[in-house]
Amino acid sequence: MKYSLKSMLLLSCLGMGFGGMAHAQSETLDVVTDPSFVPFEMMDQESGEMVGFDMDIINEVAERAGFEINMRTMDFNGIIPAVQTGNVDIAIAGITITDERAKIVDFSSPYYDSGLRLLVNSNDDSIESIEDLEGKTVATKIGSTSFDYLQENLGDSAEITPYPGSSDMYMALLGGSADAVFYDAPNVGYFSQTQGKGRAKTVGELYEGQQYGIVLVKGSEWVEPVNEALAAMKEDGTYDEIHTKWFGSPSGE
Repeated sequence: MKYSLKSMLLLSCLGMGFGGMAHAQSETLDVVTDPSFVPFEMMDQESGEMVGFDMDIINEVAERAGFEINMRTMDFNGIIPAVQTGNVDIAIAGITITDERAKIVDFSSPYYDSGLRLLVNSNDDSIESIEDLEGKTVATKIGSTSFDYLQENLGDSAEITPYPGSSDMYMALLGGSADAVFYDAPNVGYFSQTQGKGRAKTVGELYEGQQYGIVLVKGSEWVEPVNEALAAMKEDGTYDEIHTKWFGSPSGE
């Protein structure tokens, strides 16, 4: 069968187009999270799958931005180095956007407003602020902004004990090894209303207003598609639906 030059060029262009589509559809990115930051990410014991607010966010972002996810988990303190070295493509784990981190990785637009909060035993009225932690033992998480904040504001006046996982911090508090937990407000609040209900309570003000961002390799081509996906989710109400599912209405109503 003979083809005209015009037909051959058309077939060539179609082949390139379909090849490009196949590449886009098969693009799989390594995404890492910390399995202990409930309700943002946690392991569903029945399905063995990661679930939570962040998981709903990244799955929706991936669908809109056009990539598949290969989900991995690791301790929080290893996440930023993993992205920095390119061992993973994306991270989402309630990661606070900071100038220091932004020097070595790229962040998406902020997708969640947060802060730091104290958690104490329900019968403890001696701690109501950071200042009340002097001479006491406070649990926090390795590699977190809460750990940095405690070191900067308390120094050696309190015993600051960093733990690798959120559950370790809370067990230290309930078991008497720590007088307080200082960590991200939504995680602390969630614990006080679930496993810690009746045994622990949040106290004091919200420290250090923070924003969470999705982390990408420095210079990643996916920053813009991820930001576009987040913007579209907020515009069409999808973000509000996910927020309401895990935390209630963003407006507080």
